[in-house]
Amino acid sequence: MYTIKNAVANAVTNERRMGASLLRLHFHDCFGCDGSVLLDDTSDFTGEKSAKPNSNSLRGFDVIDKIKSQIEKLCPEIVSCADIVAVAARDSVVLLGGPSWTVELGRRDSTTASLDTANSDIPSPLLDLNDLITNFANKGFTAKEMVALSGGHTIGKAQCTTFRQRVYNETNIDSSLATSLKSNCPSTGGDDTLSSLDATTPVLFDNHFYKNLVNNKGILHSDQQLYSGGSTDSQVKTYSTNPITFDADFAKAMVKLGNLSPLTGTNGQIRTNCRKIN
Repeated sequence: MYTIKNAVANAVTNERRMGASLLRLHFHDCFGCDGSVLLDDTSDFTGEKSAKPNSNSLRGFDVIDKIKSQIEKLCPEIVSCADIVAVAARDSVVLLGGPSWTVELGRRDSTTASLDTANSDIPSPLLDLNDLITNFANKGFTAKEMVALSGGHTIGKAQCTTFRQRVYNETNIDSSLATSLKSNCPSTGGDDTLSSLDATTPVLFDNHFYKNLVNNKGILHSDQQLYSGGSTDSQVKTYSTNPITFDADFAKAMVKLGNLSPLTGTNGQIRTNCRKIN
């Protein structure tokens, strides 16, 4: 898998944010782990790229395309697009200073995609804690695993439209953070302007995300909900003071995420072009 590692390293060196984008691509694919998120629309189905959580925000497709074409030259029709996405996510986290984990391989690629499933299954940044717990439980995750996976927001950026409501209407937000976010996110317009999810160390994979939450510096409503007087406060507190525990729990949860209902055996196919079925 040196080919993947090398391509990810080049992409992340060119643009640090790409590491977060590749991690997010895996997460959005993996409420199914079958490469369906990569498919372009066809006359038979509307793909997942235009789903609300993905449209105008999911990125990294070109990096996956590049890796796929390199791998097809070396060993044609062996490595699935779903496996490439899973490995690229792991390599991105490691490059940005986070933990490693063993990515189990053997996923196959779907021959269709579901816009409706992407819209209904991927958690919204506006969810309250109970809804987050339920959303992840529907995929077999505990509340603790949900808190660990949320730590992926230690890297990456969010669009103004995803946190405007929090910045202008909520009180459990650090006032200096709110002021600085408002300067980049007006109350109307500027929907696509970006702010770092972790303003402290935006391109380092570390536990500052949780330190921020303890100080009411979560950017997204759904993130701050993890530390808002509810059942997950103690877990956030633990991760905020113990980066080793966070790394270990994040890695374990990522292995579990990567094993969510993959296609194996004779199901699906090995796509030769990740954007379309063979």
